[in-house]
Amino acid sequence: MLRILLFLGTNLAILAVLSVTMRILGVDEMLTQSGGGLNLDTLLIVSAVIGFTGSFISLFASKWMAKSSMGVKTIENPVNPTERWLVQTVARLAQQAGIEMPEVGIFPSPSPNAFATGWNRNDALVAVSMGLLQNMNHDEIEAVLGHEISHVANGDMVTLTLIQGVVNTFVVFFSRIIGHIVDRTVFNTREGYGPAYWITSLIAQFVLGILAMMIVAWFSRWREFRADAGGAALAGRQKMISALQRLGQTKPEPLPDEMAAFGIAGGGLHELFASHPPLEKRIQALREAA
Repeated sequence: MLRILLFLGTNLAILAVLSVTMRILGVDEMLTQSGGGLNLDTLLIVSAVIGFTGSFISLFASKWMAKSSMGVKTIENPVNPTERWLVQTVARLAQQAGIEMPEVGIFPSPSPNAFATGWNRNDALVAVSMGLLQNMNHDEIEAVLGHEISHVANGDMVTLTLIQGVVNTFVVFFSRIIGHIVDRTVFNTREGYGPAYWITSLIAQFVLGILAMMIVAWFSRWREFRADAGGAALAGRQKMISALQRLGQTKPEPLPDEMAAFGIAGGGLHELFASHPPLEKRIQALREAA
C-alpha cells in the first residue's frame, strides 16, 4: 500500500504544479486558433508532456521520496543478526529472481509493512518496517520479501509509470476541452480565455484525476496477485499464505492525513481506490493455484 500511495501522492502534486506552470508561461494560449477554435493536436502534445513528465519525475524520485517520507535507514553494514539475516535473504531472493541486489532498509513503524521502489529492476530499494520484524517469524518475513522482490522483477514501478502517464495525459486533455466548451458556450468568450476556462478546467482536472486513480488502483490490485504468486514461487506457497494470514491478524497503522483519501478501509466506493485486494481473496488465489 505504501508504494502506491507514495507514487500517487507525489504524481498528483507534480501534475498540478506542471499544469499551473504551463498556464503561467502561456502555453495554454497556444491551444487557441484564429476564430477561437481549439487546436486538438497541440493540446494532445502538451497534455502528454505534462502527463508523462509528472509520472517520470515521480518514478526517478521514488527512492529518495520513500527514504525521506518514511524515514528509511538503509543497511550499509549489518550490525546485528537481524540485519545480517535480512540482507542475506534479500540477496538470495534477488539472485533467484534474476535481478541485481537492491538496497535494503528498515523504517520506524510499529505496523507490519514493507515496500519496494526504484526506477528500474536493477536499482531498487526494499524496505521493511520495525513492526514487520517484530511481529512475523523468519518464514513469513521471507515471503513478504519475496513478494516485494517480485514487484521489482516484474518491473511494476515502470509499468505503473506508463499507465499513470497515459491517464494523466487524458486527464489534462479532456479537462482543457471541458474548460474550453464551458468558456465558449456558457460564458460566450470569443477571444482568448476567460476566468471560466481556468476554473472549469481545474475542477474537471480534479474530478477526472479521481477517476484516473481508480484505473491505476485497479492495476495495482491486479499486480498484487502477481507479486503474491511470485513470493510463493521464491519463498514457498505456505509461507506466503502464512504471511498474509498474519497481516490479517494485525491492525494497520492509521494513514497520514494527506494519504487518508487513498485508504483501503471500509466498503462501497472506498474499494475502488484500494491499492490491494482483500487478504481473503489473495489467500484464496494462492490456494487455488496450488
